Amino acid sequence: MKMGVVVQQQLENCSLQELCAGLPLNPLPQNKGRNNGVPHAPNRTPQLSAEEERLALENALRYFPPELHGTLAPEFADELRHYGHIYMYRFYPNIQMKAYPITQYPCKTRHAAAIMHMIMNNLDPAVAQFPQELVTYGGNGQVFSNWAQFWLVMHYLSEMTEEQTLVMYSGHPLGLFPSHSGAPRVVITNGMVIPNYSSRRDYEKMFALGVTMYGQMTAGSYCYIGPQGIVHGTVLTVLNAGRRYLGLDDLSGKVFVTSGLGGMSGAQAKAASIVGCVGVIAEVDESALMKRHQQGWLMEVTNSLDGCIQRIRKAKKDKEMLSLGYHGNIVDLWERLVEEYEKTGELLVDLGSDQTSCHNPFSGGYYPVQLTFSEANQMLCKDPQAFHQLVHESLKRQVAAINKLGDKGMFFWDYGNAFLLEAQRAGADVQKHGGRDTEFRYPSYVQHIMGDIFSLGFGPFRWVCTSADPSDLAATDEIASCALEDIIAQGVSDAVKKQYNDNIRWIREAGKHDLVVGSQARILYSDQKGRVSIAVAINRAVAAGRVKGPVVISRDHHDVSGTDSPYRETSNIYDGSAFCADMAVQNFVGDSFRGATWVALHNGGGVGCHCVTAVVMNWEREFIIIKPGGPQPFLLVSHTQI
Repeated sequence: MKMGVVVQQQLENCSLQELCAGLPLNPLPQNKGRNNGVPHAPNRTPQLSAEEERLALENALRYFPPELHGTLAPEFADELRHYGHIYMYRFYPNIQMKAYPITQYPCKTRHAAAIMHMIMNNLDPAVAQFPQELVTYGGNGQVFSNWAQFWLVMHYLSEMTEEQTLVMYSGHPLGLFPSHSGAPRVVITNGMVIPNYSSRRDYEKMFALGVTMYGQMTAGSYCYIGPQGIVHGTVLTVLNAGRRYLGLDDLSGKVFVTSGLGGMSGAQAKAASIVGCVGVIAEVDESALMKRHQQGWLMEVTNSLDGCIQRIRKAKKDKEMLSLGYHGNIVDLWERLVEEYEKTGELLVDLGSDQTSCHNPFSGGYYPVQLTFSEANQMLCKDPQAFHQLVHESLKRQVAAINKLGDKGMFFWDYGNAFLLEAQRAGADVQKHGGRDTEFRYPSYVQHIMGDIFSLGFGPFRWVCTSADPSDLAATDEIASCALEDIIAQGVSDAVKKQYNDNIRWIREAGKHDLVVGSQARILYSDQKGRVSIAVAINRAVAAGRVKGPVVISRDHHDVSGTDSPYRETSNIYDGSAFCADMAVQNFVGDSFRGATWVALHNGGGVGCHCVTAVVMNWEREFIIIKPGGPQPFLLVSHTQI
């Protein structure tokens, strides 16, 4: 069985019609527990009091009639004690979870069917990091808090009309409310808490209680498009890092060392092969590493540190294009690279970064070098305090090795995952000499690379062909390429033309790189003019039948004005407002009455949630429009950057 493929637990699957019929209560589905065929989230340690445990149980049981409480209460209590959260494994749907063609969903509006398509893609085992825990990526990026919520949302969406809006509170469906056809069909908030109760400890408790959740960026907003979602941005980052730090457009033989092969970090392997460098990515979780290898995103794998160094040396000498996955701890790799330099004087690495889930360092987002993967998963549950200390020691060792290589000419940047922030908290030497407390010796990728691109108005423009037909995706690739070429022909500045040329190259070559994992989706960085041109052209293609089904258009956290995050998206804002959240909130509100099909406002993203000690409050919202191909395209308002 290939990694990520769920073993079907009964002879017959339920249909989409049954899936949308509401919670299966009569009879209750058989409780088969957790499926050993897929990866699972680390057990959480919320440390609830007895009273809080009762409250968590009451909150979970509110979805069910009282006559079922006697059956469900003991197993929910057992889940809470063993896993630190009530996921309701009994209600994991017995259907192949994937993005089905939009025409197969029972619905009263195609908008709702498109949303169901997107939700099921987020939970597809080929896509999701921990599918049975409803985690799409990032270690704790939840789609919903439990499976009862999934069933209820699918039911509400199947019953929704064009005159209703579904309201979502951190995974909890509040219900369908009267609205109008121009209003969003779904309005989502995730992780919104009172600032005085925003510590990491508060969040862990509230998630265990079932009253809030961490939606990451595109998990809880139902618009994740697999690891492809960050590939174009990663390509632009590595490509422009070569230009800025090495003075090169051609990265042949240049070595980029980093870590992480999860839902977002897995993009690094594909990006390395696209830009033509030697990408070496360490990953402690063998299941994540093999998932990317089987999907063709990772060319080679090794679990030997000696073998890894030999392969780096050969690929560097021969100027190979290579993505190499090292099954081991990134700290071991960094320290070995230092050792090789000290022995031979050869600097084997040119560029470096890190994409461990450091926003969640003590619950499986960062694995300390002193422990094996299995040992770490046990300790973080049994002895959280000791695990905390080991994480800090490991971070200090990692930074010490990076600093030694950096002093010899390797260029390192923070990838917006709170790596430098957590390293600073651990006492590592990351402070910029002579700088303020919030200034680090290494830049974030926004400060030195992507910020310049953002400043030109370019950000991630993503679309999903809900027909699930690869030919539709190929058609939209061609449409987008032609639209951008037409804009260049009309005349643009040299700086903008450079971006357009990079992006045309990307979209022209996207198909051959086999980027699709899950839904038939594409990401393309573009500015407002390009977005409008592409969206209108796609709309006309749907109307003409060239594209056979509606297309969902969305944006993510990298989009201009979409996120307030002082250690990532707004790290290059120096007037003191980097810690303010007005921008994203205003976007969320404005998008909701300017034609968005669904909108989401999140507290938290890749650099963390509720980090009150650093006053880190990330606000992110998604703006999604469905292009149904009608005679009149949706109004695309330029200043909302759709």
